Amino acid sequence: MLFGRKNTSMPDSSDALPGREDYAFPPPERHTVLGNALQPPYPDGIETAYFALGCFWGAERLFWKLDGVHTTAVGYQNGFTPHPTYGEVCSGETGHAEAVLVAFDPTVVSYERLLQVFFTEHDPTQGMRQGNDVGTQYRSGIYYADEAQKQVAERVLAGYQQALRERGLGAITTEVKPAGEFFFAEAEHQQYLDKVPNGYCGLAGTGVACQVGAGVDGSALA
Repeated sequence: MLFGRKNTSMPDSSDALPGREDYAFPPPERHTVLGNALQPPYPDGIETAYFALGCFWGAERLFWKLDGVHTTAVGYQNGFTPHPTYGEVCSGETGHAEAVLVAFDPTVVSYERLLQVFFTEHDPTQGMRQGNDVGTQYRSGIYYADEAQKQVAERVLAGYQQALRERGLGAITTEVKPAGEFFFAEAEHQQYLDKVPNGYCGLAGTGVACQVGAGVDGSALA
């Protein structure tokens, strides 16, 4: 990632880069691991979730490994600049977070289970950074697709906050907001750690597991 870019203050919408009307590159087509189309429409019954948890290379791999995930993609979300490029997002002047789209079958893997992975596998208390990755694009975020997702996200966040407090850890800084338009990242960033298995991944959790109750099959989630 671009360690030299360390803008930790969100730009105002009036100061953000202007962007463009369409992608500056060919949008990606298929998932290199799962083989399914990255872009919608997805099959009937497939729901979509969006998460930001630092560098999107490692974050995406966490989700494509889960049973019930139809496809994943990395991109730029909840910013101001339409159709940004990677370089523009890393400048800190678009307002976007590096995000992961997760298209999933809720009869196989629950939204709660996705949230469990989200909270356990990164440190949601760090503000505008994850480890060595510093900048607004590395902030922690849950971008909900509907009111039901919002309610579940807020409940799981509150439970995880209590678990962190009991271990003497700090306040969660994860933003929980409606999902803005998701702009797909360039093809080279999609499934990056499949293409470069030993590539960079700066994610590290707090050491406190997120507990979310029962899975869709009734089994306990660790």
